[in-house]
Amino acid sequence: MFKFNREREVAAKEKKLYKFMKKNKIDTLLISNLNNFAWVTGGGDSHVRMTQTSGVCTAVFTGGKKYIVTSSIEGGRIMDEEVKGLGYTLKAHNWWEADKKDAIIKDLIGSGVAASDDGAFNTRKIDAELMQLRMVLSNEEIRKYKWLGKKAGKAMSRVCKKIKKGSKEDDVSAALAKELFKEGIQPSVLLMAQEDRVLKYRHPISTQTVINKYIMVVLCAKKWGLVVSLTRMVCFGEVAPEMKKKHLAVLKVDAALNLGAKAGLTIGEVFKKAQAVYKETGYEKEWMLHHQGGVTGYSEREFVGTPGNKDVIQGNMAFAWNPSITGTKCEDTMILRKNGKNEIITNTPNWPMIEIKVGKEKLERPDILVK
Repeated sequence: MFKFNREREVAAKEKKLYKFMKKNKIDTLLISNLNNFAWVTGGGDSHVRMTQTSGVCTAVFTGGKKYIVTSSIEGGRIMDEEVKGLGYTLKAHNWWEADKKDAIIKDLIGSGVAASDDGAFNTRKIDAELMQLRMVLSNEEIRKYKWLGKKAGKAMSRVCKKIKKGSKEDDVSAALAKELFKEGIQPSVLLMAQEDRVLKYRHPISTQTVINKYIMVVLCAKKWGLVVSLTRMVCFGEVAPEMKKKHLAVLKVDAALNLGAKAGLTIGEVFKKAQAVYKETGYEKEWMLHHQGGVTGYSEREFVGTPGNKDVIQGNMAFAWNPSITGTKCEDTMILRKNGKNEIITNTPNWPMIEIKVGKEKLERPDILVK
């Protein structure tokens, strides 16, 4: 099992958090959302339903102490499996007395100034500020992220190579989910589109539709709160000339985005590089049909890039760019290291690749897998 120094990671994050609280004169901070809870606890998971964004507990930081506030149903597991050894004190209420959670939290807040990531109890909502804190990854987080990316890439490769003509989109989703769950990884997004649906929809959820010629496989995989994203294209028989042209063009846009992401530039400046390549390759307006991805980490996208975005890129930020041209798409997760290296962490082993040049730099991008 992959091991990491969770205590060191959490200590560094809490130091950053308390500094933020002091600077902003916040006496009590409430964290309830899954992504922030995972971030501040070094990978704790407070979900029960796969679809929820707010967890079943609230972490409360106040007076130099920290608490987990939740029901009697959840308290034992959260304390034993999600925050063990991290110094939290449990404040649990009976499950049939849900209003008691509010009373507990209000008592912890007292008369001080409180903030939260969800605006509960009429507190100042600071989710955007917390996003800024979590976007620059620590070395420990990068180690975990690379492990996750490697596992997701291997799962994608294994499943795509086993897809058979005549299979259904749902068959591919099921196989990919199985590969991930075996590693303790959750699929947070599974999109599948065969030859007809890939021409119509940018976000095609998996269906019982039969695959005859093409399949686009889109995956977001989650562990420790971190999310990686990748997309691969598979074709049965010869790839049509128009599809080859489109896919090569989308690879060029993808490479421009991944290699163009440099510390000190704004997201908007990188976005404009992609727009230029769309125009150069003859697909000028395709970027308008779907977002191009953006910064990732503790959400599938912390935010998506736009032409006017002025957020400044920093080292140790992660990106999941996903340019698309009707019928095809390219996507991987990349970490911009502090030494300036753009490191793709979701490589798919033994996949056909095409080397793309961007100025003096080169980047190998995934071709269509032909079966």
